[in-house]
Amino acid sequence: MSAPAAAPAALTALDRSAPDPLEAALSFLCRHFELPVSETAIRAGLAADVPGPMSLEQFLQAAAKAGLATAVGKQALADIRPQYLPLVALMTDGRAYVITRRIDAVSFAAFDPAFGTQPTRMTLSALEAGFSGYVVAVRPQDYAGADAGPVAESRAHWFWGPLKENSWTYTQVMLAAALTNLLGLTVSIFIMVVYDRVLPNEATESLIALTIGVVIALTFDFSIKMLRAAFIDSAGQKADLAMGARVFDHLLDMQMKTRRGSAGAFASTLREFETLRDFFASASLAALVDLPFILMFIGVIYLIGGPLAIVPALAVPAILILGVVIQPFLARYAEAAFRDGQTKQGVLVETIAGLETIKTSGAAPMMRKRWEDSIRHQSGVGAKTRRVSQVAINATASAQQFAQVGIVFLGVFLIAAGEVSMGALIACVILAGRTLAPLGQLAQTMTRINQARTSYRNLNTLMQEPTERRRDRRYVSRPRLAGKIEFRDVTFTYPGQSVPALKNVSFTIRPGEKVAVLGRIGSGKSTVMRLVLGLYEPDSGAILIDDTDLRQLDPADLRTNIAAVLQEVWLFTGTVRQNIAIGARRPTDDDIIRAATTAGLHDFIGQHPMGYDLVLAERGEGLSGGQKQSIALARALIAEAPVLVMDEPTSAMDMQTEQKILSRLKKQARDRTVMVITHRTSLLDLVDRVLILDGSRLVADGPKDILNRPVARTATAAEVASLHGDAPARAKPVAAQA
Repeated sequence: MSAPAAAPAALTALDRSAPDPLEAALSFLCRHFELPVSETAIRAGLAADVPGPMSLEQFLQAAAKAGLATAVGKQALADIRPQYLPLVALMTDGRAYVITRRIDAVSFAAFDPAFGTQPTRMTLSALEAGFSGYVVAVRPQDYAGADAGPVAESRAHWFWGPLKENSWTYTQVMLAAALTNLLGLTVSIFIMVVYDRVLPNEATESLIALTIGVVIALTFDFSIKMLRAAFIDSAGQKADLAMGARVFDHLLDMQMKTRRGSAGAFASTLREFETLRDFFASASLAALVDLPFILMFIGVIYLIGGPLAIVPALAVPAILILGVVIQPFLARYAEAAFRDGQTKQGVLVETIAGLETIKTSGAAPMMRKRWEDSIRHQSGVGAKTRRVSQVAINATASAQQFAQVGIVFLGVFLIAAGEVSMGALIACVILAGRTLAPLGQLAQTMTRINQARTSYRNLNTLMQEPTERRRDRRYVSRPRLAGKIEFRDVTFTYPGQSVPALKNVSFTIRPGEKVAVLGRIGSGKSTVMRLVLGLYEPDSGAILIDDTDLRQLDPADLRTNIAAVLQEVWLFTGTVRQNIAIGARRPTDDDIIRAATTAGLHDFIGQHPMGYDLVLAERGEGLSGGQKQSIALARALIAEAPVLVMDEPTSAMDMQTEQKILSRLKKQARDRTVMVITHRTSLLDLVDRVLILDGSRLVADGPKDILNRPVARTATAAEVASLHGDAPARAKPVAAQA
């Protein structure tokens, strides 16, 4: 197979009802290599504004996250060798075939998503009809065979991995630095030759030839410097894209328990990625690359001026010692600046998010005080950093001047002794300036290095936090769940809290059952919902979905099968259509309207001039609370998931709208498992059974008519089991307080 080449043009859009060729191909490859990854999990890690057919770039990203390494290249189908199989053949019309083996000279076994789930016999001529000329080679990432072809290992450190991938570019930067430093010698040698050879002999022709040569050298020097800058920018951009994607993927995949501090402080930590990116694309990196060539310039000074080399040889270590002395101060100030930046960002984000409340509650003086304190602290640290840096800058500039004076002073005596010429002295003065030039940015470079180190340390700590999808775990693929939910002696405490949110809670909800979770404020109702959604893991006990421990299920599969309406509605910047469509895979307009009608959204959005293309502001500003809840409910309903969990889904709606929605929900959720967390008795019309929590414990579990009984009692096994038509032995008595 030839070397990887540029990817072909974007795939042609296909009909919504047709299988997504690349998605189906990747799903087949996961099965082929015995990787338990469902199509839902494949889609979960992609960057897509609106669900649609998978692009080739998305295919490569999804394959890497599924545990497959890929390489794109041009390949003639007739020349395919068995060791490169399986591979994906890309067609010009957007189709994709997975070629698994060669049957004979004119036919292959190939998987076509349009014809079942197994490979079928396809002739070479049929495959070549519409073939784009590009194929994708695929191997498991841990494949180490000798015939693995061009597939490379893609699991790498979030920071060092992208840098290693750009190692050749940075090698080119070093080569360019070597050339530009060598060409930098030409001016000094030119001046020396002119003073020592041309002027005494009035050799005009030699002067012209030397001048032309120097002009050519300086032109090359300019071109190479531009190339070096382009190499640094290119490597920085590639690393920026790779690191940025890894950091954001990690953010989306983080376990909720690992998030600490305010949203602003958390965002400030993630923003430190910009400091790393700027360092690897800045002039400071070029200055670092030039440092090794200081020795070369000192050596040239020695060859030209002999003892004159001692002056820069003493100046360089003096400046470096100064850098070592100020290093601890800069490191300490960089860490303090990071902490103060976190505080300031936290205050800013909190103020912007709660501006309405700040205005109405009179909290402006408090927030102003916090802001001014954070600014004062940060500016104080900045002033200290600048003072230390200024000492280094001024000391370096003085060292350069002293070095030049020292060379001239010593050179006069050497000229008098006949050991060096006038031209050599002038050349040595110029070379001394070139020798110390990289150290002129020492303070700025060291400040950037310390900022980059602090950023790396904090980001690396964040990147080491556990994620929901662990690489060392092979999940059970469950693309479609029946809807059974079981808590077995579950105890859970939120991070940083000493009091459990749930204590020894046990219950079973069977497929299709409708259950309300009731209780006082802080009793643990919403915690039950968060645990069912896999946002947190129990401290002890187990949560089973369809008799499988929730921790064995891929989070993407779990949340595709469990639609949720959270108590705090969050809408995204974009259209109403986009906010609803993110709840499903490739939804049609009919799907969107159906979900919106059930949620009561179509009643007002259908009459709006912009309709479903109405652009929402951040968090849905400008909409009423009930309208926001309608959009959130439509988002949950569009996918027709087998399980629907809702936390006060109609709390901001008027009674008439709520009754319409409940009536529609009863019909649409007839065959689904439904869990409702609520304080409102009107929502009990949706359910047949109630779970009552009090003091983080389950105190009642039975038919909803136990709420009408005035005395404390026990919900019998028969009452609970009668909801399902099961034997009484299947239900567990729970002490109830009506």
